[in-house]
Amino acid sequence: MRAIWNGAIGFGLVNIPIKLYSATDSSTLDLDMLDSNDLSNIRFKRVNEKTGKEVVWENIVKGYKIEDKYIILEDEDFASASPEKSKILSIDQFVKESEVDTALFETPYFLEPQKNGEAAYKLLLKALMKTKMAGVGSFVLREREILCLIRPYEDKILMVNRMRYPEEMRSFEDLKIPSGSAPKPSELKMAEQLIKSLASEFDPSQYKDTYNADLLKIIKQKAKGKKIKLTEVKEPEGKATDLMAMLKASLEKGKKKVS
Repeated sequence: MRAIWNGAIGFGLVNIPIKLYSATDSSTLDLDMLDSNDLSNIRFKRVNEKTGKEVVWENIVKGYKIEDKYIILEDEDFASASPEKSKILSIDQFVKESEVDTALFETPYFLEPQKNGEAAYKLLLKALMKTKMAGVGSFVLREREILCLIRPYEDKILMVNRMRYPEEMRSFEDLKIPSGSAPKPSELKMAEQLIKSLASEFDPSQYKDTYNADLLKIIKQKAKGKKIKLTEVKEPEGKATDLMAMLKASLEKGKKKVS
């Protein structure tokens, strides 16, 4: 694993030197884009829109347009913006994790203590576990200020969950969500029974990405020259003609699975 950020956690007057590592790997298959005529690889080039010529990386700069004029930004300019946040992940407050809407969560990262930071790291980890709290803070990563939540992961390591800012969440006011009539008490009771019948302790290990495995099987079958037969799946009907009948059938199906 390669660290993608070096810095420190600012915890009151305590600074904990840490390294940041990506906590996830992509599970998608590595598919190449090919020309259907001769199966040659498609290459993407950085092309000057005026000359049509390719531009090498070292000649590419970043700029911001103001009144039809580009202002070019150098590395020092990015470093000068909130310089303290480029090296310190400052915890601004501690909250109950349940208070944070999970819709705000994005990418998870692991935190590793650097030399001389082990004791303070362990202290923060144990304190968060005992108080059942999480730290909310921010830092600059790859020219962007990151809002994040620091919390224990499996009671063994500190994890940073990158978060969306509230203004990044779209409004759903334009969606057609009908108010409709309230559900019948009998329907609501049956729905509650169905939820309770399917309730169990969450175990993430029981969930697997089966799509990529199925796709890989198809790829291997095609490699052997086998023809793939498409299984037609009908789109579920959205119209609920008899909710009570559907709920009862769902409960009966669940009982059969248990038995």
